[in-house]
Amino acid sequence: MTRPLLNSRLAEFGTTIFAEMSALAARTGSINLGQGFPDTDGPEEIREAAVRALRDGLGNQYPPGPGVPELRSAIADHQRDRYGLSYDPDAEVLVTAGATEAIAAALLALVEPGDEVIALEPYYDSYAACIAMAGGTRVPVTLRPHEGAYVLDLDELRAAVTDRTRLILLNTPHNPTGTVLTRAELTAVAELAVERDLLVVTDEVYEHLVFDGAEHLPIASLPGMRERTVTIGSAGKTFSFTGWKVGWITASPELTSAVRSAKQFLTYVSSGPFQYAIAEALRLPAAYFDTLRADLGAKRDLLSEGLAQAGFDVYRPAGTYFVTTDIRPLGATDGFAFCRSLPERAGVVAIPNAVFYDHREAGAPFVRFAFCKRTEVLEEAVSRLKALSA
Repeated sequence: MTRPLLNSRLAEFGTTIFAEMSALAARTGSINLGQGFPDTDGPEEIREAAVRALRDGLGNQYPPGPGVPELRSAIADHQRDRYGLSYDPDAEVLVTAGATEAIAAALLALVEPGDEVIALEPYYDSYAACIAMAGGTRVPVTLRPHEGAYVLDLDELRAAVTDRTRLILLNTPHNPTGTVLTRAELTAVAELAVERDLLVVTDEVYEHLVFDGAEHLPIASLPGMRERTVTIGSAGKTFSFTGWKVGWITASPELTSAVRSAKQFLTYVSSGPFQYAIAEALRLPAAYFDTLRADLGAKRDLLSEGLAQAGFDVYRPAGTYFVTTDIRPLGATDGFAFCRSLPERAGVVAIPNAVFYDHREAGAPFVRFAFCKRTEVLEEAVSRLKALSA
């Protein structure tokens, strides 16, 4: 057969770096600080809620296409109580198979072939693949390191908008840089979207993981944005049940209907019993979210300080559970080579940030570590990484 089997839209995407590095961690017995998944389960009462749902026959068959009513109501209440955003659980909430499906369904539904989609670079790798599957053209706007953090150049964002631009794909708190876009930055993005009549798809899965007084502000809460924004949330990062794959969108009835039209031909439905459990999780008291944030903040500090002692330049994140580092103080410039040699050198696995860039050279000297691990695991990783500065 002479014709390539993989269609041209996906030809540039091979096996994800996460699969490669997780396999490397398993093969070498290294500590995996690459892929962002916790190494402990979430609250016992939520796990028991899933067991109870299974035993009671809730969700063992196909749940409703938009999601079970209990979860849709809990999502709507969460958006209202946290952010003052009012959504009709029947017309403006859609449950998805994690945030990844929500992103795919939103882009497949809203992007026509040839439309331009602006994404903040570096970006989660599925963004590029989903834009390609929708036939869109991705236009990266790069967050650049400045004084210990990554910042958005609003002039560069404005210059990226053309007559072909369909939507802006946001991510805040931002993976991999840990940036949390400020009210001023989001207000500028909102004003641009209204002025140029753009849609916004915003990935807010790390909404509860913000530190040092940083504020997570949904862009949908800003003037003129509710009717043009698809907000994506997820249970995995907040409740440490990433394998359950329960995500959602909230949006206007028209946007929700559009995304549902694509979603129904992807998974149709998923995670039946787990939806009931996550409905209970979203109603946990504020103390749960405060404790989670404090725990991860302490782990961020532990890993950040250890990385600095090992010789990295460290960009301390304001959100998410990732730390970006610069490897040049260690005499390295190629993140891929560095990460592939790190297991042998220090028994630790990380992710090269270049995979999150169109402009690979811009991300070449940066490496991402995850700190959503047990304290003793992070302490051992820090101890091992000291070998780099020896």
